[in-house]
Amino acid sequence: MSKKIFSVLTGVFAVALLVSLTSCSGHNRLSRAESEQGWILMFDGETTEGWRGYNQAGFPDGWSVQDGTLFCSGRGGDVIFDQKFLNFHLKLDWRISEGGNSGIFVLARELEGRPIWHSAPEIQILDNDAHPNVNPDQFAPALYDLIPPAVQNTRPAGEWNSVEVMIERGTFTIWQNGEQVVQTQIGTPGWTRMVDESKFPLEYFGKLVPGYIGLQDHSDEVWFRNIKIREL
Repeated sequence: MSKKIFSVLTGVFAVALLVSLTSCSGHNRLSRAESEQGWILMFDGETTEGWRGYNQAGFPDGWSVQDGTLFCSGRGGDVIFDQKFLNFHLKLDWRISEGGNSGIFVLARELEGRPIWHSAPEIQILDNDAHPNVNPDQFAPALYDLIPPAVQNTRPAGEWNSVEVMIERGTFTIWQNGEQVVQTQIGTPGWTRMVDESKFPLEYFGKLVPGYIGLQDHSDEVWFRNIKIREL
């Protein structure tokens, strides 16, 4: 091989490598500004460090790291990040499989013999197109079974959606793909009445106490990335 051809191929390889690294570098990282603001990276794109199964000491086999995402195969059970938060700003991206269903839990408590949803409000994840007949408060990105989204901007199965959740002194706000979709106030008479009229146990559900961030295994494939949080 001539020096000229070798030089050209080396240049092409270098450009390809740079493009590859650049395309990956935007995910599962904190920007300098986020680091200065106190954001915590909850998933580094390479390990499951910090996560474990709900009411379990270890990490379930049905979850894994796949191509820089936290992947649920649909047979592992719910997982939680092993640190409690009360006032916080959470960000993450999710992608659901065709026909799939999942969710993001907040303020979760580990209650022996009870599922995570008995204590934790859920931001719904759903392939909306595959479930046209569910109730409005069961479409993504609803506050599941309580408040339907004010704006419906969920992208189709297989595409990424970006969600932000903020709880600050009881004000509970959800954004999806840059738009505010839900806002409510935990602990008010209206909140108590809404929960009391739902399937959720008023004794445990949605209390303003430090709790876990959880990701739901609803027996469907789902992917998560860019999971980060800032305490307020």
